Formats: sequence, C-alpha cells, structure tokens
Amino acid sequence: MTIRIGPYRLTSQAVLAPMAGVTDRPFRVLCRRLGAGLAASEMLTCDTQLWHTPKSRRRLDHAGEPEPRVVQLAGSEPLVLAEAARMSVERGAQIIDLNMGCPAKKVCGKLCGSALLRDEALVARILAAVVQAVAVPVTLKIRTGWDHDRRNGVQIARIAEHCGIQALAVHGRTRADFYQGEAEYQTIREIKNTVRIPVFANGDIRTPADARKVIDFTGADGVMIGRASFGQPWIFRAIDSFLKTRADEPLSGAEVRDIIIAHLDSLYGFYGEETGVRIARKHIGWYCERCLPDPEPVRADLMSATSTASQLAGVSRYFDAWVGRESGKPVLGKSARVESGAGIAQENARSGGVAGHDTGAVRAA
Repeated sequence: MTIRIGPYRLTSQAVLAPMAGVTDRPFRVLCRRLGAGLAASEMLTCDTQLWHTPKSRRRLDHAGEPEPRVVQLAGSEPLVLAEAARMSVERGAQIIDLNMGCPAKKVCGKLCGSALLRDEALVARILAAVVQAVAVPVTLKIRTGWDHDRRNGVQIARIAEHCGIQALAVHGRTRADFYQGEAEYQTIREIKNTVRIPVFANGDIRTPADARKVIDFTGADGVMIGRASFGQPWIFRAIDSFLKTRADEPLSGAEVRDIIIAHLDSLYGFYGEETGVRIARKHIGWYCERCLPDPEPVRADLMSATSTASQLAGVSRYFDAWVGRESGKPVLGKSARVESGAGIAQENARSGGVAGHDTGAVRAA
C-alpha cells in the first residue's frame, strides 16, 4: 500500500509516535533509518516565547533529519497555533502535526491535548486556522473521544477532513481511559470507513503480527508505534517487512549491538557529556530489558556510569559478550517488563528523567 501525505510518499506503513523525552532527533533519525515511515518531533508548545529554552531549542533542531520533517504542536488558541505553525515551517518543518490526543492532566488542564475533543467547534476553528496558515500538509492525532459517553472520534475525523487535514492518527482509547484496559479498534474502523484521508491506528500494537491484525480489522492505512519501539527501534523494519511479505527479517546480535552503540554515540553528540549520560540511561535500560536474558544486574552496573566514555565502554563490554553467546540467533526483541507502566516508571527513576510520554503522557503504544 502506498501512503501519501501531501507531496510525500511514505516508504513504510509503520510510523513513530511523538513521545516527550523519547523522540528526540537522535531517536527519530535512528527509527527512520530502521524503517519508520515518519517520525514526528516531541510535542512543542505553541507559545513561541518559550522556544528559547534549551529543551525547546533541541526540539526545534532538525539538522540532518530525513524528509519529511514533522513538528508536532500543542495548544488551544487557533491564531496562536497558526503562528506557531508558520514559524515551524520557516525553521524547516515539512509537515505540521496537531496534538489532540494527549491525556496528561497538565496538558488537558490547559484545555489542550485530548481536552479539545469536548469542543468540536473549537477543534474546527483550530484546524481551519492552521491549515490556512501554512502551505505544508497538516496532520492530526486524536483519541476516540473524551470518555465512553462522548466517544466522538468519527465526528472529529469528519471535521478534520473537511478542514483540510491530510492524515489522522487515532489512539484506541478515550481520554478517560488514559492507558487503562485494552485499546479498542472499532472506533478506528468506523473512522476509516468515514474519511478518505490516511488513518494510522495507535494503541497496544507491540509486534508485527499485532500490526497486521489491527490493519486487517480497521482498514487503517498504517500503524503508529510508541512504547513498542523502546529498546527495539528496529521494530519498524520488522513490521514493514511482515506487512509486505508476512515474513520476519530478524537482526543478528552483532547488528543489534552496532545499532545500540551508534544510538548512544548520537545521543552524546546531540546532548553533550552531562546530559548525554543521563538521557542515555533510559535507552540503555530498555535495550537491556529487550535483549539480555538477565538484564537487572547489567542495568544496575551501567546506570552507575558517570561519563560518556565509561558508559559506552560498559555497554560495549556487556553487549559484545552477549553477541558471543547469542551468535547465530536472530533478534527481534522480547516482550518484556518495558511494556508495562511499572517498568517505564522504574526506568524513569533510574535515568533521572520522565520518559515514554506520548506527547505528554505515559504509555503510547
């Protein structure tokens, strides 16, 4: 299947979900290299006065990023979002993505994210203002509704298409669900049957087989992957291969090790010494969980590293030994504790940061 968003033809049906604290430039570039059709930036506030902070400057840095470059914006004021979109395009954005899916209290409390789903008229004004403000495609990420009594995802999708939105990603839960229970795909199926624009299904898609089942049931054009990419960014290549051929293309242990080392090296170059070590910890923890048979002692040792040199040397040592033991065995990545909210919370505590927030909230599958 060929997916087009404006002038851009996607090379894969699997795209990376924007996640605060995870989808920085090094991770986006890595996931694109490993088969993701798109990789949106971490959520960026529409308040351009805050774009001068170190965190925002990093989120605005797209140097060396493959096209199309996607910037996700959050806000609730149509004209402010329109101006932020214009400024983002001036800085190199080639697709603007609007966030109406984040369930986090700090975001919804400002009437942003999924809180907007309660006001369809405001949704229409925002979408129309942003689409009219820029010459690049505008896309939208939503949930199925605010709660089970107000599951209005189909109507929001109609509004989006009418306003000129060119693709839609839908998480299969309401805001009230947060990330509890299982994602439901019936609403996504109804949305796909209602609109003609590309639709990406999101939520609880952890394996290539999951992606196939969800696409078959919903008719969605593709899938959006979040937490399932933690510690296995090669999942995009695996999903794309499975969707096209129904065959797995697992990596060798040596290939996995080389990907991990390259990822850490790019993090150090992007963040510098002190921040680079801290940011790398959560990724190292996830790689350990996905790949190693007994990850806890290895992770505990690696979390104590205080310099990029010692951290990288430790990772190289442990994963070199793992490659030697696993020689000849294919690797996709086990479904481990990293898939659970508890695993993510523990990893955040170890790394000293907050990670895995799907544009502001924990757990984005």
